[in-house]
Amino acid sequence: MTSAQTAESASSTAARLPWRGIMVATALPLREDLSVDYDAFAAHVRWLIDNGCDGVVPNGSLGEYQTLTDEERARVVDVAVEAAGDGARVMPGVAAYGSAESRRWAEQAAEAGAGSVLLLPPNAYRADEAAVRAHYTEVARAGLPVVAYNNPIDTKVDLTPALLARLHLDGSIVAVKEFSGDVRRAYEIAELAPELDLLIGADDVLLELALAGAVGWVAGYPNALPASCAELYRAAVAGDLESALPLYKALHPLLRWDSKTEFVQAIKVSMDIAGRPGGPVRPPRAALVGEREAAVRAATEKALAEGLR
Repeated sequence: MTSAQTAESASSTAARLPWRGIMVATALPLREDLSVDYDAFAAHVRWLIDNGCDGVVPNGSLGEYQTLTDEERARVVDVAVEAAGDGARVMPGVAAYGSAESRRWAEQAAEAGAGSVLLLPPNAYRADEAAVRAHYTEVARAGLPVVAYNNPIDTKVDLTPALLARLHLDGSIVAVKEFSGDVRRAYEIAELAPELDLLIGADDVLLELALAGAVGWVAGYPNALPASCAELYRAAVAGDLESALPLYKALHPLLRWDSKTEFVQAIKVSMDIAGRPGGPVRPPRAALVGEREAAVRAATEKALAEGLR
């Protein structure tokens, strides 16, 4: 099978299993007064899909969901579904401090027409296995496919391969966004839960996890450079290293920002430079300044000068 055929097959599969493919964790355009620019957000969703991305993940950390009011958070999902033109292309984040609240956000996503949801483990405290399993079971009752999000760096709760296998056996999850940074886990997950879909969770391990069998990418930097990121992803999952490796090397100075504390600000800076509606961030985040801002600016300008888009 050629790379093009593999990519076409992957795209066809993504249509049946909407969490597969490139699902962009969307940054949320804000005006200077920090209000949400819903029109710019809708245009951004359409632009991402037009430039090779399979769908969007609103209300993740990159979308600053923690700073949104309930009304804003619900409207973001509604706007995303309408702009995408197909609710299956939308996988809202439904993280919350309480399981009941996460379930309510999953129900809101279902009512809006979304195709799946992305769910962190309980993050109000260091939940044990029983609490984690109960949390995912509760949210799965909303009826949408649930993609687990393993981010032990921020949540302090580690969805280990063994725990993921149990969650999948429970019928609570269909996939995992793996953000631990430990690419070795891909193989253990495949051994313990071969039917559980592995999604790339951090931009800077894209190639490694794609070669290890990932079938999707919950992505950050396509917000600024969707066409080149889509080209990289499709070459990587097709095993086309001749095409993927040069692109990966060219993009990596930017991709690695996805794993840094300032990833929201960095991606918004790159969006602004690329002519996309990034805008400011809401407190407690603050704008990048000094060496960090200069590094992101230089890497973005270099990528654009090299023809990456």
